Amino acid sequence: NATSHDAMTMVIITLEAFAGMWINAFIVSVLCIAWVKRKSFNSNEKILLFLGCCRFGDLCTMWVYKFVSIFYPCYFYVHPLPQLFSAILSFLNASNVWVSASLCVFYCIKIANFRHTFFIYLKAKVDRIVLLLLLGSVVLSLLISTFAYSSVDRAIFKTLNSMTQSNVWNLSVRMNEQLLTFFLISCFILSTAFTAVFFSALLLLISFWRHKRKMQTNSVNTFSMDAHIRAIKSILSFFVIYSINITGSILSLMYVSEKEILMTFLILVSQCALSVAHSLILIFSNPKLKKILLRTLSCLKCKACTR
Repeated sequence: NATSHDAMTMVIITLEAFAGMWINAFIVSVLCIAWVKRKSFNSNEKILLFLGCCRFGDLCTMWVYKFVSIFYPCYFYVHPLPQLFSAILSFLNASNVWVSASLCVFYCIKIANFRHTFFIYLKAKVDRIVLLLLLGSVVLSLLISTFAYSSVDRAIFKTLNSMTQSNVWNLSVRMNEQLLTFFLISCFILSTAFTAVFFSALLLLISFWRHKRKMQTNSVNTFSMDAHIRAIKSILSFFVIYSINITGSILSLMYVSEKEILMTFLILVSQCALSVAHSLILIFSNPKLKKILLRTLSCLKCKACTR
C-alpha cells in the first residue's frame, strides 16, 4: 500500500545511499590495498578506514530500514526486528559521529604547533591516542546501542501486554515516546562531537595565524602552511556538517510528535546528503585518494568511450 510519496522517498534515499556506499567502499578498498602492499598503517588511515566502514554500514542499514518501513511495515511488529534496527543504527550513527570528531582531534594534534608541554606530549603519543579514541568510540557506541535495544524492547513488551484489538495504535504512540529519548541521545552525541570539532578548529586557526605571522617575511609557501590549510578546510567542513546535523536533530525532535512528513523527509535527505558530501571532501583533501579516484574515473570514461 505504498503511496507515490513513499515511492519518491525511496527513490531519493536509494540514490543517495548507494552513492554514499560506493564512495565509502572506494575509500575502504584503497586503504586496504595500501595496507596489504605496505604491511603498515598510519593513524590517519586507521581513522579513515574505520570511518568509511561505519558510514558504509550506516547508509546500508538506513536504506534497508526505510525499505522495510515503507513496503513491509508489518515486519516491525516481529520480534526482534525493531530492536535490532534500533541497536544497529544507534551503534553506527554514534561511531560515525565520534570517529569523525576523532579525525578532527588527530588533525589538530598532528598539525598544530604549540610549545606547551602537554601539547608536545600529545603530539609524541598521537598514535596511541588515536587507538584509545577509536576504542572509546566503539565502547560508547556499544553502550548506546545496548540502551537503544533495551528501550525499544521494553516499549514493545509493555504495550503488547496491555494491547487489545481496540488499542493497537498504542504501540506507535509508545514508539514515538521512545523516539524522543533517541533524539535526545543523538543531540547529546552531536553536541559532544561538535564541541571537539569546534576546539580543534579553533586551535588549528590559532596555530595557522601564528605560523603565518612568522612566515610573513618569507615568500615561500611551506609544507606546514599547506598542511594547515588542508586540515582547516577539512575541519571546517566537519563544523558545518555537525551544525546542520544538530539543527536537523532538533527539528526532528520538534516535528516527531506533529507527524510532519515533508519536514521529516527533508531532514533525512539532507543528513544523508551531508554524509555523502563529507566523504567526497575527505577524498579530495587526501592527495592519494584524490589521485586514485580521478584515475579510476578517467579509466571508466575511456572504457565507456571505446564501447
